[in-house]
Amino acid sequence: MFDLDRYKNRVKEDNVDVNLVDYLYKCLSDEERLGEFDKCIDMLIKGVPIQYVIGNVNFYGNKILVNSNVLIPRFETELLVEKSIKYIKKLFDKCIRIVDIGTGSGCIAITLKKEINCEVVGVDISNDAIEVARENARINNVDIEFVNSDMLKNVSGIYDVIISNPPYIRYDEEIMDIVRDNEPDIALYAMDNGLYYYKEILSNCIKVLNSKYLICFEIGYEQGDSIKELVYKYLKDVNVSIEKDYSDRDRFVFIWN
Repeated sequence: MFDLDRYKNRVKEDNVDVNLVDYLYKCLSDEERLGEFDKCIDMLIKGVPIQYVIGNVNFYGNKILVNSNVLIPRFETELLVEKSIKYIKKLFDKCIRIVDIGTGSGCIAITLKKEINCEVVGVDISNDAIEVARENARINNVDIEFVNSDMLKNVSGIYDVIISNPPYIRYDEEIMDIVRDNEPDIALYAMDNGLYYYKEILSNCIKVLNSKYLICFEIGYEQGDSIKELVYKYLKDVNVSIEKDYSDRDRFVFIWN
C-alpha cells in the first residue's frame, strides 16, 4: 500500500505544505507514483514550484506543459484572456490576426485560437520557450505559428490584435523566493522600472497593426497610470481602459480605436 503519511511526515520536517503531497498524489498516475514520487517529493523540499514538479497546469480548461524555461501561467493571465475575448467579440466580426508577444508556454495564444475565429502568431525571444509552446500547441491540436524574436523585431505581417503579458517586475522589487529562485529571469524582470517592454511594443506597434486594432496588456498593479501616459505618447486617437484583477488591483490595459 502506498504510504502517503510517510511522505507528509517527511515534508513537514522541511516546512513544506503537506497539502502539496495530496495534490501531487492526485495528479500522478499509479505508474508515475511508483517511479517518480520520491523524486517529486525531493523537488518540493528543494523549493521547486508544484507546477514544475507535475509538469503541467490547467489554463482556461487546457492542459499546458510547463518547465523552468517558461513562466507558470497565473489566474490573472486567464482573466486577461477572458477580458480580451470579450473585447475582440465586441470590436470585430471577422477572422482576425493576433500576435502574442512573449508567448512563453503559449497558453494565451492556444486559448485564443481555441475560443475565437483567428489566426495567431506567438513570439518569444527564448528558443527554449518556443519549444515548449510548440509542444503545447501540438497536444492541444491547434495550428499556431511561433517566431523567435525580440519583441516585434522579426515579426512580419499585419495584425488586428496585439496581446502581451511581458516581463514587468522592477529589478529592485521584492518577489516571493519560490518565484525568484525558479522561474526564468527573462520572463520576470524589465528595465525602466518595469516599463521597458511596454515602451518597446507601443513605440513599434503601428507598423504591424491594422487601421482598426486592439492591444491587450497584463501589467504590474502600480503601472497603470505610467502605461497610460506611454499610450498617449505613442498612439493617437485611441481609447484606453485600465481594469482590475480578482484582488481589485490594476492589472490590465486595453487600447483600441
